[in-house]
Amino acid sequence: MSLMTPAAHLRTTPGDARRHELAAFLRSRRERLAPEQVGLPMTGRRRTPGLRREEVAQLAAVGVTWYTWLEQGRDIQVSTQVLDSVARALLLDPSERAHLFTLAGADDPAPVKECPSVTPSVRLLLDRLAPYPAVVLNSRYDVLAHNAPYTAIVGDLDAMAPEDRNVLWMAFTPSQFREVLIDYRTERLGMVARFRSAMADHSSEPAWKALLARVLKASPEFAELWQRHEVMRPGNGVKRFLVPGVGLLRCEYTNFWLSPRLGTRMITYTPLDDETRALMDELPTR
Repeated sequence: MSLMTPAAHLRTTPGDARRHELAAFLRSRRERLAPEQVGLPMTGRRRTPGLRREEVAQLAAVGVTWYTWLEQGRDIQVSTQVLDSVARALLLDPSERAHLFTLAGADDPAPVKECPSVTPSVRLLLDRLAPYPAVVLNSRYDVLAHNAPYTAIVGDLDAMAPEDRNVLWMAFTPSQFREVLIDYRTERLGMVARFRSAMADHSSEPAWKALLARVLKASPEFAELWQRHEVMRPGNGVKRFLVPGVGLLRCEYTNFWLSPRLGTRMITYTPLDDETRALMDELPTR
């Protein structure tokens, strides 16, 4: 007879939580892929989006039962070689691959080096720019690095889920960034146009398609703007933020490109007037 209480049955360990997160992550990556993206023919009507489990198993050269158990969050041994095969089968980008190995509690046999655009010197420069907010973004609007004053604008990035650390996502869903951005209607129109322009070079990449589908589903306004098919190249300009506890910041933002192409860039926000310069001294520096 078991002496465990009902609460004990419901108690989960860190390992359990990580396996459940791994299972959910794998399902989400599988469901975003179409058969033609991985060279498989379309066969019959599909009741669910994306690839089937047996198709992922086939592409990764692993057993269907084993892969099913992995997606069910079962406590099974996973080799780094198999994880590598699964990452390739699901067309994971560098960030997603790193996340897969972290959730699996394994060391990546071929770790992807940190983005060369975010070097130690770039991180040092970000910190030295305080009290002026600064951030490093890629062309998909993912936040790659930032300094402490920037958190006054977007909130605590470390407390956000990795997939939410994206300025486009924050602009079209409830967030601190959306609340403090005064001219949000005009700014969001420009963001959509720049995102569409950048996506022209990445239209077949799963990470880009997944972000697009996610924002389309979350925001009818984004969906309406997306249908306009407007494009715009990145540029410099002026933004205004009404930061609680600080005040109105009138900022000039400047793009500093960190790669040969219009991809990764550092964006700095410098004061447009003396009042803003004084208020920026009140922004967090750590």
